[in-house]
Amino acid sequence: MTGIRYVYWQDKDMWLGCLEEYPDYMTQGETLEELQENLRDIYEDLVGGRVPGVRRVAELQVA
Repeated sequence: MTGIRYVYWQDKDMWLGCLEEYPDYMTQGETLEELQENLRDIYEDLVGGRVPGVRRVAELQVA
């Protein structure tokens, strides 16, 4: 099983988050478990080519 990092926080009664590599694509859930499931769904859509024009974050080595 592969892991992917995500950023999350709680806002009132909802959990919000995004995948670290794809910060433009946020989701939410009523529980942390629901948020994680929604993040898995977004990941599958992003890497499966079902979202056009996907923007990603990468690191560039310069020296």
